[in-house]
Amino acid sequence: MAEQVLAADGTPLKASLNRALRRQKMRALLLIAPLLLFIMLTFIIPIGQMLFRSVENQIVGDTIPRTVEALDSWDHDADAVPPAPVFDALAQDLMVAVELKEHTRLGSRLNYEMSGISSLFRKSGRKVDDIGEVYTDQFVALDPAWEEPATWVGLLADPKWIAAREAWDGTGDEPAFIMSRAAKTVLPQTASIYADFARVIQTEDNDSPAEEEPWHVVYLALYNDLTANPSLEVTGPLSGLVSSAATAVPSFETEDVVATFEGFDDDWKNPEVWETIYTYSPAYTNGYFLNSVDLQKTNEGVAWQPENEQIYLTLFWRTMLMSMTITISCILLGYPVAWMLANLPARKANMLMILVLLPFWTSLLVRTSAWKVLLQNQGVINDLLVWIGFVADDNRLALINNATGTIIAMTHILLPFMILPLYSVMQTIPVTYLRAAKSLGATNWTAFWRVYFPQSVPGIGAGSILVFILSIGYYITPEIVGGTKGVFISNRIAYHISSSLNWGLAAALGAILLAIVLALYWAYDRIVGIDNVKLGG
Repeated sequence: MAEQVLAADGTPLKASLNRALRRQKMRALLLIAPLLLFIMLTFIIPIGQMLFRSVENQIVGDTIPRTVEALDSWDHDADAVPPAPVFDALAQDLMVAVELKEHTRLGSRLNYEMSGISSLFRKSGRKVDDIGEVYTDQFVALDPAWEEPATWVGLLADPKWIAAREAWDGTGDEPAFIMSRAAKTVLPQTASIYADFARVIQTEDNDSPAEEEPWHVVYLALYNDLTANPSLEVTGPLSGLVSSAATAVPSFETEDVVATFEGFDDDWKNPEVWETIYTYSPAYTNGYFLNSVDLQKTNEGVAWQPENEQIYLTLFWRTMLMSMTITISCILLGYPVAWMLANLPARKANMLMILVLLPFWTSLLVRTSAWKVLLQNQGVINDLLVWIGFVADDNRLALINNATGTIIAMTHILLPFMILPLYSVMQTIPVTYLRAAKSLGATNWTAFWRVYFPQSVPGIGAGSILVFILSIGYYITPEIVGGTKGVFISNRIAYHISSSLNWGLAAALGAILLAIVLALYWAYDRIVGIDNVKLGG
């Protein structure tokens, strides 16, 4: 058997080498750790959070949880609108949302799916605090104790909280309200809404539930609990108060909460409003992605958007087609310039390189605005064409506010990104190759096509990737010169981020665009090979 080779310290040589390699890898990892951490914090995590918005939909369930739960029992086929318990739940949820100023955010979210819901929630939010007042008056008329905050605390608060509050010396925040377990069992609706009332009073108003009379919807919830369970048993000093109220509620004047909401706005009669709330109540949704491809969620399943609203597939196709056109245009215009840079004497090549780099010294907005002046109907280009007789004065070319203007302006702006990779690759191609080909009998064209061009393909690949990826993400230039026919999908993403504030749809559009780019990158790697892309050397 072969003798085991040992290191200087007596350990097996193989183990010693593995330990040394691990140390080298650890040192290398520690050296790049700050960069990895920086990229993680400033790039990966923010992008991940933004893309998560494309499926996140928690605002509906968090803002109106009782309504969402009550809608599960709604028979969509039998009832045009949900039954009364759903409206009762909505009244309670909306009261909390108004106090927390969240009802407008909820309305804005649902307004993305159905126009008009935002104003519906705003209008109803201004009047919801009156719902249940008829029950408040009758409970107080039955016994004035129902108007006292102490009555509600004694009925619903956990004894531990009462003791903690009594021991509180007034400094700092009041102990957070704790609901009694017995109250949750005996008076579930009342306990639920009163817990929210106490939380809002403590956190938003910096007051105490022991000093504030409950909202009217709390009395509505108490009425519903007593009506649903008139024989409930409440122990403690307030049992007689509750028993007498349970006996009296059958004779109370009632409020039709459904009619009250319909009085706020007729849209509460519209089944589509409730369908929208129900459809988008889950915490996560594919609705943004469906909207991104001109589809929509309905109660029956996925369906196409109305024809006059189908714009995103057109924009995606236009973005891909025009980006490809811009890339090809840059190749056709940039290849001769790069060849001249690589083959001219150094002094002339340097002067030409300055002209290539000159656009980088000028603001993108200025360059784009200049093209708007040049391309317009009465602009320099059309005037020149009329002057030389190429077009008639009454038949000027439409070069602005369309796809033509976008392609011309973006080709000019992105041309340096094609020239520079081509130039760096062409510089490495020895001129002796062409001379050798010609000495063997090849024509100028054959020498170029069979010898020179194949060696420049890596530069074309690098420039194409740069120009194509940059072009599909441009939105300033298409916005200024593209009009309605020359804008890209990136313009719509920018609109939803900065104007409509529909970040979920913007994230979904961005995610689809990212997936398309990655798919094209994969296809390019399979067909051409990413290893063949070079920037020189």
